[in-house]
Amino acid sequence: MSIRELSYGEAICEALSQMLEINNKVFVIGVGVNSPWYMGNSTKDLNKKYNDRIIDIPISEAGITGIGVGAAASGMRPVVCHPRMDFMYLAMDAIINHASSAHYMFGGKVNIPIVIRGVINRGGEQSVQHSQSIHAMFAHVPGLKVVMPSTAYDAKGLMISAIKDNGPVIYIDDRWLYETMDRVPKNIYDVPIGKGIIRHEGKDLTVVATSYACHLANIVAEKLEKEHASIEVMDPRTIKPFDFYTLKESLHKTRKLLIIDGGWKTCGFAAEVSAMVAESKLFSILKCPIYRLTLPDCHAPASKVLEKEYYLNEAKIKSKIEEIIAK
Repeated sequence: MSIRELSYGEAICEALSQMLEINNKVFVIGVGVNSPWYMGNSTKDLNKKYNDRIIDIPISEAGITGIGVGAAASGMRPVVCHPRMDFMYLAMDAIINHASSAHYMFGGKVNIPIVIRGVINRGGEQSVQHSQSIHAMFAHVPGLKVVMPSTAYDAKGLMISAIKDNGPVIYIDDRWLYETMDRVPKNIYDVPIGKGIIRHEGKDLTVVATSYACHLANIVAEKLEKEHASIEVMDPRTIKPFDFYTLKESLHKTRKLLIIDGGWKTCGFAAEVSAMVAESKLFSILKCPIYRLTLPDCHAPASKVLEKEYYLNEAKIKSKIEEIIAK
């Protein structure tokens, strides 16, 4: 098995290329799918080899997603790309009233094997409507699976699993991860949907962190290890269904919990994990309250100075972890 270093964006591109090659029912459709400005290197040169199945379409988020849902109901396996996931709000009817519910409404006789890819494009002074991560909204909806890979290895494996899945999968990737590197097999492989992983083992505190926040949490955990603090970092990889078993095993070791998420605090993913633990038997073994580190409940700013205050970073994560360990 050939393994080499690939960037996160390249890993997504390789997954798409390989699935396009082995299955002629797979196609990619979206705004700017041929443009590095929109999609970075995650769809680079796919149109040169699969021109008839790489569809760069005029802007109409509702229309693009509706086309994908209809194609999936007809037996195709579309990957619908939204290069700014903020504009997926415009596609909510197709996603929630149709993609997520068709299998149920038709008594299990209709499958909707669609991947709806939302790219988080935070930062760069783009402010509201170009910087939001609305993953928790999709996790709220029955019938949808929601994946958020944090490494290049998982970016490829989860894309392959999502395309193979017979139901709608919301695939969320973060542009801040696109240049991060990882060892990625050249062959086709799956990363199971619904299975989390421990990225860094420890005994003082369990940190559950999503997507780019997990990347930062790992860096902080490695630095704190040199300062004799033992941090366990769990990467959910899939936020729905969530792997509660892996969290349970970790909490039995550490008895302290911090959830770090790049979404808003109120009614977000961090709130949901907190509630899961609070209503389970795990709550009685905790040594201190459950803590959350998220974006504040306000809009993304259009200023570099304010962005430094708004977004998560290593310093904020380190400070919060040290605060909890001291309790």
